[in-house]
Amino acid sequence: MIYSKLKPYIMVLPVSLLMVLFIYALINGLIQSFGILPAAGLTKFTLLYYKEIFTRRDMMSSLFLSLYISLVSSLIAVILGVLISAAASASGIVKKRSFQLLKVPIILPHTVSALLIINVFSQSGILSRLSYHLDIIHNQQQFISLVFDKGSIGIILAYLWKEIPFVTLVVVTIMANIDSSLGEAAINLGATRLKAFFNITLPLCLPSIVTSFIIVFAYSFGAFEIPFLLGATSPKSLPVLTYLEYTHPDLAHRPYAMVLNSLMTTISVLLTYIYYKILQRNLKKVGVDTNE
Repeated sequence: MIYSKLKPYIMVLPVSLLMVLFIYALINGLIQSFGILPAAGLTKFTLLYYKEIFTRRDMMSSLFLSLYISLVSSLIAVILGVLISAAASASGIVKKRSFQLLKVPIILPHTVSALLIINVFSQSGILSRLSYHLDIIHNQQQFISLVFDKGSIGIILAYLWKEIPFVTLVVVTIMANIDSSLGEAAINLGATRLKAFFNITLPLCLPSIVTSFIIVFAYSFGAFEIPFLLGATSPKSLPVLTYLEYTHPDLAHRPYAMVLNSLMTTISVLLTYIYYKILQRNLKKVGVDTNE
């Protein structure tokens, strides 16, 4: 009897402990970002680190690089994901077991994705060697640099490898279940299949498209492994720069890392809020009371 009453609290205990640790780390990091780190002899509250971070050239370069990588990879992933979803829905392949292979890139660890990109797209990779054997290039160094490059092409390719399947699986779930009679009615009234897609199917899928874009953008903006493994020496992405500041031999550099963490956390919270508002609006459209 006592156990049945305590069971709900026992079940949420692991999550509660994780939340406590998360909130503690968040508050501790915020305090350190204001220059309070007794272990390094820093005890006075200051905004100097925030001021320095936003005036440092390497920091602004890292911020713009992370935004560029996230925006480009997310836009391409959404566009290709929607196109694949449309093709899969129209052909009926979405109902076949082979379509579930799209889940493989999502399941694979980031390090495996990075290794795949290196093996295929680097100057010593499969494409480079194939181009050499076909006499397209005379040596492997002539192959275009796609990995460890300042354009971050290798990073974007690695994100696309994981994000396109995710967007496809999110969007195709909605697209494949849209009543086909809506499109057929539009075609009977004189609309082409393309117009029916853009005027009926796409607007109905728009909420899932927007939310998938927000998710993949937030993921690529805050991810560390792939930019660390595939990124150029300079500039570095924001998560990599944060890691380097955190592991700096001089403990007095720790507040810089915490300022960068605070910046990424703020952007992530903003994206989460946007996602929540979109979800809330969609629930209201289907008649779910979000105030309960």
